[in-house]
Amino acid sequence: MSESRVLPEPHRYSVCSAADLAIKKFYKNVFEDIFIFFHPFIKPLTIDFALLNPDTYPGKREIVDHCEKITWQEFMGISRLSNLAEVDIGLRSIILGLNKKYENRSLAKRIMEVCEKRKIVFPSEGLFPDLVMDDLLRAIKKEGYDWIWCGDEFCTERKLEHMDDVIQDDGTILHLERRNLFTHDQKILVTTHWDSHFSMICGDSQTLNRIVESADLEGFFCDEETEIYWSIKNGAP
Repeated sequence: MSESRVLPEPHRYSVCSAADLAIKKFYKNVFEDIFIFFHPFIKPLTIDFALLNPDTYPGKREIVDHCEKITWQEFMGISRLSNLAEVDIGLRSIILGLNKKYENRSLAKRIMEVCEKRKIVFPSEGLFPDLVMDDLLRAIKKEGYDWIWCGDEFCTERKLEHMDDVIQDDGTILHLERRNLFTHDQKILVTTHWDSHFSMICGDSQTLNRIVESADLEGFFCDEETEIYWSIKNGAP
């Protein structure tokens, strides 16, 4: 009988936090601070709204060139949702990402109705947001990084890529399996959770503040208690 094979624990500088404990606890002694940034809603401007479905979904360059981002705050205004937690819970309920105890079908229905009426696309879960990544990578490049590692969910496969190539990429580098980006010196990590409509950037506080401002990221810094499912655990920040 063959012996079962168990993967070693992943390097925490290269993977997303576990969902069952506080994020800052997961990254303790690895990263000083963590900023959660929301995946924006997408408003097509010069391409047909109908193209933004799984069968005909455009590449990143077409999204960047022909769509604009709608922030969660802006969407709250047009949908009459009360806070960021309601946006998160509504989005998670759309994809059946919460158990019955926490899901809210009325919030999900409201989001879908507003999106259909306004011709807005709600953000995808578990994928880096096209309308954010170019600005984010440029902000990281300003910190002196020309190269970045791109890894799969558990970073068992990773490849070193030039930042300019990742910025100009149209879906061959940051494809569906690429969920972790980290600098060669292990000081900055950009990661996304497979079942969430937001990503995280981890690093030291001063660096993150510069990057968040430069890339105009919408979100919030984690406190000691923030978890992946912050919207149902702690409510809106």
